[in-house]
Amino acid sequence: MTINHEPRPPFPPFTRETAAQKVRMAEDGWNNRNPERVALAYTVDSQWRNRAEFSVGRDQIVAFLTRKWATEHAYRLIKELWAFDGHRIAVRFAYEWHNDSGDWFRSYGNENWEFDEYGLMARRYASINDLAITAAERKFHWPQGRRPDDHPSLTELGL
Repeated sequence: MTINHEPRPPFPPFTRETAAQKVRMAEDGWNNRNPERVALAYTVDSQWRNRAEFSVGRDQIVAFLTRKWATEHAYRLIKELWAFDGHRIAVRFAYEWHNDSGDWFRSYGNENWEFDEYGLMARRYASINDLAITAAERKFHWPQGRRPDDHPSLTELGL
């Protein structure tokens, strides 16, 4: 049971339209890189697997995201709806970032999400692989924050 929740529409069961809306809302939140704000989209006892790291609850989510964005500089993310059913959504994503040495990467992955009745994500399972790229190979060019509506999607970029 979710406690201390603030409903986050759209709510399950999802349609193609509402699932795509949920995906874009998640992308926007992560691109703003505010760990405390992002954590509010998850249940207080949300369960995560991100690569080989397991987190439970908002406090651990905030700690994870704080560490992540302290080392992944110039972070830009695109998410795309892959599938949905009832209260579950699957997405594919890619994000670009550089490390403290200035080495660039594009990280590719898939996420499986499960939502409670209030539209909060109760489970998030992410599998991610990193590809070293050059600065010239970058494809995600927009100012920090929300990806512009006219920026190509993963499919349009051939990713």
